[in-house]
Amino acid sequence: MSTLDQIRIVSRDSPMALAQVERVRAELAALHPGIRTEVVPVKTTGDKWMGDLSLVEGKGAFTKEVDAALLAGEADLAVHCVKDVPADRPLPAGTVFAAFLERDDVRDALIHPGGLTLDELPEGARIGTSSVRRIAQLAVSHPHLECVPMRGNANRRLEKLAAGDADALLLAVSGLERIGRTDVITQTLSTDVMCPPIGAGVLALQCREGDSALIDTVSDLGHPGTHREVTAERMFLHVLQGHCNSPIAGYARSERNGELSLRAKVFSPDGKVILNAHEWAGRLDPATLGTSVAVALLRQGARELIDGIPH
Repeated sequence: MSTLDQIRIVSRDSPMALAQVERVRAELAALHPGIRTEVVPVKTTGDKWMGDLSLVEGKGAFTKEVDAALLAGEADLAVHCVKDVPADRPLPAGTVFAAFLERDDVRDALIHPGGLTLDELPEGARIGTSSVRRIAQLAVSHPHLECVPMRGNANRRLEKLAAGDADALLLAVSGLERIGRTDVITQTLSTDVMCPPIGAGVLALQCREGDSALIDTVSDLGHPGTHREVTAERMFLHVLQGHCNSPIAGYARSERNGELSLRAKVFSPDGKVILNAHEWAGRLDPATLGTSVAVALLRQGARELIDGIPH
């Protein structure tokens, strides 16, 4: 194996993304103290565009510029939130995931300045979120609440909440942990109340596929249980061919005994139709589990539900 002395890490330039890079740098430094790391920040379409994501290529809006820097040789390693990497199409040709870091909390958090829980919010309270997954689930569990569109990084959304643009916010617990703002969390929602997005709480390290020395080095940061969970979840999403306007939720869990399960849901945008599946891998490999759960939902009519949503 050739030796590496420097790794250039490309990332979105938001505070959250840069905090994620710092975690990667710290874990690399602990395992390989001789390697220097440099951060190459880029601004993505998704960060610049505050409108409907489906109008700018959906989720690829957060990864396209990062991928381009990697492929152009301007950086060696990209750090992505798995939930932002499209699964309905393959990774850009010439790139691979070298590692998935150990998973953080997959749950969503409610932030309410007055300290109210979701069940205590009054009729007509405005929840700031642009997530179709959250909107559909709130329509089921709390139909008296109103969702108002809100994009931008977590710090920006907290500013909008303080300015009165909404009465409460829903944000990912893992994101708030990364930017050191768990102090604002009023209530952490169980996955039964708010099923997480595919790939929640997982950071992926992406490299050019020919960089074998780099792949060997960073693969040491990978977490085997998380790798199995993400493999099942992304195969599930790939088979479903979900797009950024489809309310799809789900998460895999590897138990201590090594048993892997995948729970997944597909919603109509108004939450009136909910398709549910939950399976255990048994002797199946993770990708086959993901396929099996997708097929179970397709049998219930998921294809028609997803294709019936404009995108």
